[in-house]
Amino acid sequence: MSTPPTTPGTSPQVDPTVLELGLPQPVRDPELPGRVRIYEVGARDGLQNEGALVPVEVKAEFITRLAAAGLRTVEATSFVHPKWVPQLADAEELMPRLAGLPERFPGLRLPVLVPNERGLDRALAHRAAEIAVFASATETFARRNLNRSADEAMAMFRPVVERAADAGVPVRGYLSMCFGDPWEGPVPVEQVVRHGLALLEMGCAELSLGDTIGVATPGHVNTLLAAFTRSGVPVERLAVHFHDTYGQALANTLAALRSGVTVVDASAGGLGGCPYAKSATGNLATEDLVWMLHGLGVETGVDLAALAATSGWMARHLGRPSPSRTVRALLGPTG
Repeated sequence: MSTPPTTPGTSPQVDPTVLELGLPQPVRDPELPGRVRIYEVGARDGLQNEGALVPVEVKAEFITRLAAAGLRTVEATSFVHPKWVPQLADAEELMPRLAGLPERFPGLRLPVLVPNERGLDRALAHRAAEIAVFASATETFARRNLNRSADEAMAMFRPVVERAADAGVPVRGYLSMCFGDPWEGPVPVEQVVRHGLALLEMGCAELSLGDTIGVATPGHVNTLLAAFTRSGVPVERLAVHFHDTYGQALANTLAALRSGVTVVDASAGGLGGCPYAKSATGNLATEDLVWMLHGLGVETGVDLAALAATSGWMARHLGRPSPSRTVRALLGPTG
């Protein structure tokens, strides 16, 4: 398939042929959940790892288009110090531009990431309805990412979570390096569970298990999820966040779904990586995830054509093709 040339900012046209034919053909697997909630991270985790600074008006339009495509959880930005993540230094400018979106798109959630109490103050000042905190399952990554030990980071997050709860704001806990660390190698399952339990016990409503450098395989996914279940954590409180460094993200997602997980993190167009793990490639592309889920007869509420067009639009703003295979299949190789 090919698409006509477009200029930055215009919307590329999706070739509808495949989708109009009813492909992918849905074949329902009764062992899988009937519906999956996609936790879209492209506007935050994706854009924060881009070399170019994206204008705030483009970010606002990106989030609006993602919501219009049917995504109902879109992580909007991060209230981290601009020195550490200059790509998201415009959080205060962005939030007012998003204020009306939950009314336009009922059920839309726009969580934001906060690193500490100061970040929480900024988020609450902009009426953030949900927040997330970001911890590590390994010591080396915690020190490189947060400049403190893993346990010290947990202590830093506790007042953040408690204050958010007092304000009626739900908190998600991200746990990175759950499947492997580029400096420490394999990460013991019991170590991951210990840190994950700490986040849940301090009040996080949901725990996202991150394969930060993309080294997980399905058996490892099953083992880790089973370990959390044995520790008394309902699978309903767990989400998964896979990177596709070794091409395993979809296989790992399917393993998680078979274990009962119904929340999957993904990034539109496969945007993002990890600035602290140089071997890591982008997040699981939302379009690739949606293609697989629709083929499995799992509902997502997402309009795949609209989503692919949105990712193609953003790719043009970034000046490079989308790494998502589904986007390229629907828009052509320059999508």
